[in-house]
Amino acid sequence: MVKTCLQKKGFRAMIPFRTKITASVYALLSISFWGVSFVSAKAVLGKLDPYSLLVLRFGIGALFLLFILLLNRYRLRISIRYIPHLVVLGILGVFIHQVLQATALLTINASSAGWLISFSPIFTVLLSVLFLHEKMDLKKGIGMVVAIAGVFLVTTTRSGHSFEFALNIGFILMILSTLNWAVYSILLKRLQIPYPALLVTFYMSLIGFVLTLPFIIRNKGWESLPLLTQTEWAHLLFLAIFVSGIGYWYWGKALEVLDASRVSTFIYLEPLVTLIAAIFLLHEKFILISAIGGIIIIIGVAIVNGGLARLLASTILKK
Repeated sequence: MVKTCLQKKGFRAMIPFRTKITASVYALLSISFWGVSFVSAKAVLGKLDPYSLLVLRFGIGALFLLFILLLNRYRLRISIRYIPHLVVLGILGVFIHQVLQATALLTINASSAGWLISFSPIFTVLLSVLFLHEKMDLKKGIGMVVAIAGVFLVTTTRSGHSFEFALNIGFILMILSTLNWAVYSILLKRLQIPYPALLVTFYMSLIGFVLTLPFIIRNKGWESLPLLTQTEWAHLLFLAIFVSGIGYWYWGKALEVLDASRVSTFIYLEPLVTLIAAIFLLHEKFILISAIGGIIIIIGVAIVNGGLARLLASTILKK
């Protein structure tokens, strides 16, 4: 199994390029789902409050993951030794992260949020160097700066607002959420839980659902469910299954193979995916500067991932 090989530091160089490509695709799919999530959330939040939406997302997502586990006849039993690991990951990656972002978005605009999210890979790189002993070189630094510049262009031009540097509560909460996500990604890599990413993600989602359950009880969120149209239900199911379920699962699979610092750079693509989804699904106006920003983001991510990005491109062209 790939994960077993990864746990032995000396065998990192033996990981085949195609395995790395597959891991990159998993990270890219996660970011794609998360990028589209802003569009789906916008369609549902007119009738559901943000916190009730979180509960439903992770509740339905956990059920979906359980169905996949049972379908593939996975054993659900885990060693008591790893229960604290899963609880910590569930609290950080699901409960704290999602609540911080939902609360922050109540007080800052989408442009500022998108720009602040780009700090997450920076935190991840710093923590990776400190705790995972990953290397930080000039190429990575240049690639991250280029990608951040692209994020700034995409987020500010799409929203029509400039980035607002104001130390209000929303700003602080969003920064904390990016730092929290970096810590979560590092822990997911460092703890090396010897179970498939699917099983780990299921228990994380289940823990997140249990912890957020009081929100829907307090807000009586279930009363709004009959008001949802078929289209809104489709958006809710997409958020639950693809964003909260498969997205977290694939992120974990990517971290099994690639360095946490490399996986984190895919986060820069999230605002670009959101832009594309908004143009096609919400019929937002195409803005040339945003397109240029998107190209800059792709260049930055390609610089960080180096030969892996070139190999992925050549593989796609051959097909």
